[in-house]
Amino acid sequence: MEILVMIGQLVLGLSLLVGLHEFGHFAFAKLFKIKVTKFYIFFDFLFPLPNVLNFSLLKKKVGETEYGIGWFPLGGYVAIHGMVDETQDADALAGPPQPDEFRAKPAWQRLLVMLGGIIMNIITGIVIFTLLTYKTGEEYLPASQAKFGIVTNGLGRSLGFRTGDQVVKINGRPFNEFSDIYDPNVLISTDTYYTVERNGELIDLPKLPKTFFNAYTKQMADDSIFISPRQPFTVKELVPGKPAVKAGIKAGDRITQIGSTPIRFFDELQSTVAQHKGQTLPFTINRNGQSLTLPVAVNEAGKIGLGPKSELKLDRHFYSLPQSVPRGTEKAFGVITLQAKAFTKMARREMSIGDNLGGPVEIAQQFGGDTTRPDFWTHFWTLVGMLSMVLAFMNLLPIPALDGGHVLFLLYEMILRRKPSDKFLENAQRVGTLLILALMFYVIIVKQVAKLF
Repeated sequence: MEILVMIGQLVLGLSLLVGLHEFGHFAFAKLFKIKVTKFYIFFDFLFPLPNVLNFSLLKKKVGETEYGIGWFPLGGYVAIHGMVDETQDADALAGPPQPDEFRAKPAWQRLLVMLGGIIMNIITGIVIFTLLTYKTGEEYLPASQAKFGIVTNGLGRSLGFRTGDQVVKINGRPFNEFSDIYDPNVLISTDTYYTVERNGELIDLPKLPKTFFNAYTKQMADDSIFISPRQPFTVKELVPGKPAVKAGIKAGDRITQIGSTPIRFFDELQSTVAQHKGQTLPFTINRNGQSLTLPVAVNEAGKIGLGPKSELKLDRHFYSLPQSVPRGTEKAFGVITLQAKAFTKMARREMSIGDNLGGPVEIAQQFGGDTTRPDFWTHFWTLVGMLSMVLAFMNLLPIPALDGGHVLFLLYEMILRRKPSDKFLENAQRVGTLLILALMFYVIIVKQVAKLF
């Protein structure tokens, strides 16, 4: 049953996002009086072969456009008259362009048509995150609840922090929220100093150096901060196919010991497994009051693939609708920022491409199949919002066959005043399609088969 729920959420989420993406192209095409012959969610042919297995699950023609749902559930399309894409090649565009054709329109209009899907996905993501912010608010950690102290890294240690310190004052004054420590107005000042309690003694740390804010923003670019609250934890989520899942660890488990090392805080788990890369360690687990030991094979990156549920007591801010708009927008674009960082790290070989590219199976697993969880629909819409922004980012990549490839060629035309030939666009489309097919083959077939061994 859980598998069916996961599949149902995947189909619902992708249908919504694909439909809205294609509507973006459709709306701009109609705005500029370009003929659209088809509007399909999913493909009504065996992608990328437009003349193979042509049938749809549902279709209806209204005016000049056939609307339908295809049988091949990997994407969707609008057939825009006079454009080289997955449904038309250069031979189909022989002869002079007609007034209602894509190729007959000015470059700026064609550019907006190609950006329409991306624009719609961005709007969708912003709307979803805005409404979620309005409905659920935002959790925050009161400073008084960070009672187990902090965890620090190299940057934090250079300022005088030590793991286990409890931050009690900023510039000699108590503060309300733990996140006040990172307030840009605090960090940018060279007069800022923190007071910590260490072994029962109050210690004023040195003032922040003049160059600290630059160092901090660089550290943030590496997805790290100089201190964070120390957290007792239980297991909240598990990454499919990773060592924790293979060992039998489950959500709700409490990890109490690894080998002979007691574990209370999440940073203790992280540091312990990082010291035993490629080794199998005995994990002592408390599950529903019963103790059991599971052998966990730590991967070569020093990770086991689980996320913590903090036992620190959080509070919540609620926002009015006007206040939710900028917060929702910030969250939405934060997804794109994260994607850009991840791609940069993969390009630098600082992250594994294979481990960090997921297909329909991984996405369905992220939705989960437990309909009894109280945040079921909040979780669903959060993932749909994230997927909408990821879809916008991926489609903007300058790869032929994606919207970004078309945008790249249109910018070339607008800058150099010279349009690439239809034959060149057709060949570029084929190359891009082959790249996309190779990626699909890897994430859908090769990656899933590899998990079996």
